[in-house]
Amino acid sequence: MDDANLLTDNAALYEARFPDPVNLAGRWTEDSLRRYGAGPRVLDIGCGTGRDAAYLHATGRTVTGADLSLAMLAHARREHPGPEYLRADLREFDLGAPRFDAVVCLDSALLYCRTDAELDSFLASCRRCLASGGLLVAEMRNGAYFLRRAPLPTPPSVHTFTHRGIAHRSVTRLRVDPAARLLHRSRTWTTDDGTPPVEQRSAWRLLRPEELRHALTAHGFEVLALHDGPGPRTEPPWREGDLPSGATDADRLHVIARLIKG
Repeated sequence: MDDANLLTDNAALYEARFPDPVNLAGRWTEDSLRRYGAGPRVLDIGCGTGRDAAYLHATGRTVTGADLSLAMLAHARREHPGPEYLRADLREFDLGAPRFDAVVCLDSALLYCRTDAELDSFLASCRRCLASGGLLVAEMRNGAYFLRRAPLPTPPSVHTFTHRGIAHRSVTRLRVDPAARLLHRSRTWTTDDGTPPVEQRSAWRLLRPEELRHALTAHGFEVLALHDGPGPRTEPPWREGDLPSGATDADRLHVIARLIKG
């Protein structure tokens, strides 16, 4: 499956398409880390443009951001300095002896682990790099939500925005494959500058809450919270002071798990 797309190859465009002017994702993550007593050393795996890693760094944490996209890493180093940025594939990474108090994995990056073997490899990698008692904080699409609605397809979503004087329009279509447990996404991009349309395809794992809980437990994690909201990408979005709902029915899923000591 080709994961390349216009946004991950153009980090500034990504931030224009998905602005976060009030650092909502970073604030939610920092709140989760503080709420559950995480130490200062944080790995943001699948860090993308580096916005969230830089926010966590600004709170006083020692942050490493890791991503597979060289374009994203170059943008992060230039536009969001502070953290150390490394190239790594979240499906299998080894950053040396335990050196982190928390691993953060946001915006469905974990769902690029499309098979049980890749999910096991991700969790084993997290276990290797976490100090005893370290946290895993992740947020993603909720597989159960989409599987209940299979087969989609839902009406396409259309979004327009202007970046550096050029109008961009994206048309996104989602399709559920229940047998493979994948959410397929196709996105067609057009602009008003004469550039030919670009169509790109990718897929996410449809991971049910109970599957995630089982996998975490099998890898030595204690699940501290597993809920559908509020979070940085829910509607309404998370606000300071909000507590987890306790439900797992909506289209987003949030998990905080602790690596069991010993």
